[in-house]
Amino acid sequence: MLAVAGAVGWLASFRLTVDDWRLLKDPAYRPPCDISPVVSCGSVMSSSEGSVFGFPNMLLGLGAFAAVAVLGLAVLTGARLHRMLWLALNAGAVTGMVFVHWLIYQSLFGLGRLCPYCALVWAVTIALFWYITLHNLGRGVIPVPAAGRRALDLVLDTHWILLAGWYGVIAVLVLIRFRSYWSGLL
Repeated sequence: MLAVAGAVGWLASFRLTVDDWRLLKDPAYRPPCDISPVVSCGSVMSSSEGSVFGFPNMLLGLGAFAAVAVLGLAVLTGARLHRMLWLALNAGAVTGMVFVHWLIYQSLFGLGRLCPYCALVWAVTIALFWYITLHNLGRGVIPVPAAGRRALDLVLDTHWILLAGWYGVIAVLVLIRFRSYWSGLL
């Protein structure tokens, strides 16, 4: 899961980086994901939210997703990651998840735009957070008190339903926020 999610996140970040460089070279350039007034990568990348730390956000994705993919490949080849590395990976996933949810909020309610590649990064980041955290809780990397073990077992048994619900909430927010646009397409 780490290798695939890291690769998908890296590819989406790379695509955004290429389009951002093209926009810097030619302000008239229109990224292929600028499909409509609502679905538009260019306006999202050009916004202040697109460079929160003074450089394009997608550069964070290039580094972070590359590291995740490499760790995933290491695990696939039989490497056993040290507990501290799993905890660091979880801390990075938590940070990414918080940042992604801030970006979702900004995209929906600040900018009023959706970027398809950004949405792919959101989905991958949420899945990474979810599965890294569940791995760490399920394998004892993050200790779970005996009283919480039943709840953890329930979450582990229904993990995909909970993740689908999480994605569903975001999809409903997108549908509600842009309902006039979507209904105009019909």
